[in-house]
Amino acid sequence: MKKVMLVILLFFSFPANAAIHAKETESKKALAIVIDDFGNNMKGTEDMLNLPVPITAAIMPFLPTSKEDAVRAHKKGHEVIVHLPLEPKKGKKSWLGPGAITTDLSDKEIRKRTKAAIESIPFAVGMNHHMGSKATEDERVMRIILDECLKHNLFYLDSKTTGNSVVKKLAEEMHVPYLENNLFFDHVYSNQHIVKQANKVANELDDQEKLIAIGHVGISGPMVVTVLKEYIPVFLQEADIVPLSKLVDGYELIK
Repeated sequence: MKKVMLVILLFFSFPANAAIHAKETESKKALAIVIDDFGNNMKGTEDMLNLPVPITAAIMPFLPTSKEDAVRAHKKGHEVIVHLPLEPKKGKKSWLGPGAITTDLSDKEIRKRTKAAIESIPFAVGMNHHMGSKATEDERVMRIILDECLKHNLFYLDSKTTGNSVVKKLAEEMHVPYLENNLFFDHVYSNQHIVKQANKVANELDDQEKLIAIGHVGISGPMVVTVLKEYIPVFLQEADIVPLSKLVDGYELIK
């Protein structure tokens, strides 16, 4: 009888707020903020790197400040990935920058350019693409690129610039760690649209455990930075803001 009373006593003496406390200590959801187009001292670069949360800096290869931006991002605790310029369906070739990969290149040249791009960006742990709506639909091209990612222990973020991307199919087949972008902050260059997308991120965090959102330095860079500064506290109420690699299932950071 004494044992039963002891059990009852212990049960009712358990702190009333214990369940609430347990809920509060559960792991939060995760948001990765990727910023594209570093490497050419574009507008917003300095402010992006000074954001008070970890971002993932996607840095274009072979540009005037590519290495400098990679080093600075790394020193500030941000993650670095290669922002590989790939052929789009529309747009000027000049927008791609040096070392771009187009679908008319030979296998050997695609491999050479991909390898050179990866090796040109210090501290890179992953890759995504700049433009690329045509190239990411081409299995021959993407198989070579993903093979180089595998060789260099890089994950691949499909920016989803086309609905017909072959990245997921090939990455799963080749066992390359990969992710898919959920939305762009600034595919429309207006403050109103960027705010709308930031609100969308906040709302989607209610339903999703993991979320990836991409913004840019450059034309829209200052607007994106301003909106992010305002919304980071909002995002942090729902999620931890994490480096992109934290969202890759089974990926081990060995660099």
